[in-house]
Amino acid sequence: MIGSTDADWHTQMLATLNVAPGPAWPDRWGSALRTWFTEHGHSPIKTLSLFSGGGGLDIAFNDAGFVVLEMVEIEKQYAATLNANTQKKQSLIGNVKCLDIRDYQPSADLQIDFIIGGPPCQTFSAASRRAAGVKGTSDPRGTLFEEYVRILQQLRPRGFLFENVYGITGAEGGGAWNEIQNAFRSAGYEIFSRILDAADYGTPQHRERLFIVGLRTDGATQAFLFPRPTHGPDSLNGMPYYAASEAIQGADADDETSLLMNGRWGHLIEDIPPGLNYSYYTREMGHPAPVFAWRSKFSDFMYKADPDLPVRTIKAQGGAYTGPFSWENRHFSTAEMKRLQTFPDDYEVTGKRQARIHQIGNSVPPQIGRILALSILEQVFGEALPFKMDYLAPTEELGFRTRKRALTAHYRAKAQAAIATIKAQPAKSTGRTTTPTKCLRYVTESFALTDDPFSEGTPIHLRYQETAEILTIFGEAQLLKKKNEQDDFSYTITIEPTLNNNWHIPLRAATLCGIGYDRQVFTALWKALEERILLEHGIDDLVQLSGYYQYAPKFHSQMKLTSSRLASCEWQILPLIVGGMGVAMQLTALSFSHLWGITESAVLPALHKLRGMGYEVRSNNTNPQIISGEYLIPYAFPTLTPRSVQLRKQL
Repeated sequence: MIGSTDADWHTQMLATLNVAPGPAWPDRWGSALRTWFTEHGHSPIKTLSLFSGGGGLDIAFNDAGFVVLEMVEIEKQYAATLNANTQKKQSLIGNVKCLDIRDYQPSADLQIDFIIGGPPCQTFSAASRRAAGVKGTSDPRGTLFEEYVRILQQLRPRGFLFENVYGITGAEGGGAWNEIQNAFRSAGYEIFSRILDAADYGTPQHRERLFIVGLRTDGATQAFLFPRPTHGPDSLNGMPYYAASEAIQGADADDETSLLMNGRWGHLIEDIPPGLNYSYYTREMGHPAPVFAWRSKFSDFMYKADPDLPVRTIKAQGGAYTGPFSWENRHFSTAEMKRLQTFPDDYEVTGKRQARIHQIGNSVPPQIGRILALSILEQVFGEALPFKMDYLAPTEELGFRTRKRALTAHYRAKAQAAIATIKAQPAKSTGRTTTPTKCLRYVTESFALTDDPFSEGTPIHLRYQETAEILTIFGEAQLLKKKNEQDDFSYTITIEPTLNNNWHIPLRAATLCGIGYDRQVFTALWKALEERILLEHGIDDLVQLSGYYQYAPKFHSQMKLTSSRLASCEWQILPLIVGGMGVAMQLTALSFSHLWGITESAVLPALHKLRGMGYEVRSNNTNPQIISGEYLIPYAFPTLTPRSVQLRKQL
């Protein structure tokens, strides 16, 4: 039914099954659906689940008139969750096959009417785009849809539902999307696709995903219409979104002490207004004591949920500061995360906390899955439903993308109102509270600057001097190779804000003076500067002072050498790198050789030396999105720390 005159079909769906609105209504509605189909003698549609993950789609389709006979999942932890719930014979029923999809061969007697599932999406995700462009089908994970097509050709079901991130449509300039569509069509299926937001269908979470419904073309031509949103401005009567605070009401909060925010930035979360993230602490937002640079972090970094709205997309992977966090300034519990993803309360997610969050965040929210399953049941299989569904016309557009701008403006105003009530003062910090004039510090293999003499780090003498708003830091190794080495070689690095740029620290410049060829002295000087701006000015690190590498840097630096003899290769190119030559761009070894005036064969060894000095150097090995044979040095200064993901990757 398109353009129904029934103003509120969501309320009708609940009322028909005697389900009251309120906290956990999707659980009760899913259970009531399952009961209704059983009581009315419905013959479930035989279904195969591929890339089953934590079971979000499987829950949805089992509730909505389908029966999932087999679930294929490669990850043992995910398979353990599926098995734990099939034993209960409630949300899941079928057999779990824990194996690689490439090794899956359906049995000869397996009769399937429908297939559900979506391959791993990391290769098309926002994280991939941020890293260095979407790799798409050139990544092995991006070609798993071919296995999906293989199984379609073997089993010939009536249709299928394929889910993935919407970045799939833009990967490789649209080439990957065309390749996927053509593969499904060549298998004998007409495809219908839309990008949908889970919040529009009763999920307390904004989660935009691409959904493809494929229908076999060897029979009568059949069209498919996607269901109209049940919630939000695109619903018929503007049904309010299912708010996060309502969704988690009554959910078990686990041990509250384990959910508290701790660590390096935990103290900052309290002042962030609900709905905002780390950007609250940027000068672009107007904060008087900025800690972070604009767009230097992912949007979910220190993101605190707004209790009155759906949360942003729950991420499967992330660090200790990956949101959403509760408006009560803590982590959400697993039970609360299940509610935000519309997983049933009694659905068991196995493993430790991080494994549970990974499974929940990687799943399709069952509530949007139920609505899609019902629309397929009615249109594709001709089954009568106990209530009327409302459908979108093929050309009808949804407005959730354009509403993002209004939401951004709303939260900017909210941030500025909060900032107007605070006084300019340095952000709270942890660790050392003052920097002595002279000290002996140690640079570890993971590029930490520490006081610990048992750290097995390189001992470095540091001396600080500040006059006329210029900070100078001197450094030399504790043991020079020979007495007069300090006369042989030294260097000076000058760091100043870019023209007309206020870098929000009360210094006109900083100068780093190194003595001797020990590469760890170079690293220690930058780390000492980074430590000083954190302790005395509240700026988290040099990246935050400079800004994200894809934008123009907020400070520039230059390096001068003094030497009575020829320096090794890395010391020849360091002044060029510190000056920004070859930085923040993907280049081949040949391009670097031309820029730096060294041979092409010397480039890779030089890049390894730079890694040994704390520079983050990326390649196809560290970031598959980077073209093979190209390299990226994001910043003109060393940025690797013990927390760096790149530290654990090989160039």
